[in-house]
Amino acid sequence: MRFEPLLDLPGVLEPDALVFAFASERLLLIGNDLPSLARLGPLDPLPLGRLDGRLCLAVALDPTHEPESGTSLDALRDAWGRLDEPLWTMAGRALQTLAWARDHAHCGRCGTPTAKLPGERALACTSCGVAAYPRLSPAIIVLVRRGDEVLLCHGTRFPSRMYSCLAGFVDPGESLEEAVHREIREEAGIEIDDVTYVSSQPWPFPNSLMVGFTARYAGGDLTLDPSEIVDGGWFSREALPELPPYPSIARHLIDGWIDGADAPAAQRTS
Repeated sequence: MRFEPLLDLPGVLEPDALVFAFASERLLLIGNDLPSLARLGPLDPLPLGRLDGRLCLAVALDPTHEPESGTSLDALRDAWGRLDEPLWTMAGRALQTLAWARDHAHCGRCGTPTAKLPGERALACTSCGVAAYPRLSPAIIVLVRRGDEVLLCHGTRFPSRMYSCLAGFVDPGESLEEAVHREIREEAGIEIDDVTYVSSQPWPFPNSLMVGFTARYAGGDLTLDPSEIVDGGWFSREALPELPPYPSIARHLIDGWIDGADAPAAQRTS
């Protein structure tokens, strides 16, 4: 599906617009569908864009909103599989856009209320003029190979007994490749090479851009950081632990290795 960003609301809101309405971080659904403009009543929407020509809007509901009969408020993760993937991705875009508007309702420099800048996705201070644009927090995630095994770890914040790839946020002034080497060294105590870009994924929990890599073990003893990792080790295809769910990029990386195929977009970076 083709998406075209829209910075300003059109003069008339089309009645068939797709409305992504959130109460805090829970998405309003009618069964497995999105609500209509008519059903929600008066709105103060934010424009997202057009998905295959259809207007997409983000709406912030009152955090105490009680869903009516036949509707539900669902965590975005739980909506995976109920919405088609393009709609689920758009819901993530809506959630991040609403969080940005909420968190920048006042100027971070002087505290004055902000106002929308026409023609831009920005909120500007009505006093000092400083502008706030939506910000992403880039993070790298890496599947490290050693022969016919990969490194998977159970993090301190992981649910149940799920094991996943190692990941971490990119530091200021750091390249993605530098972040890959640093995170693996800090969290696992090993060295890597053959770092290869695979793909990226917007991850609205709350505002990350996950950049996925594979790498090859190059040396060192596995020494896991106990502040980040409860358990971890090298796993073969025949003895895998509980894996991350779809649609996470971690699962995409692991599935690519299980299938024994490199992703079509893979590019060697170091």
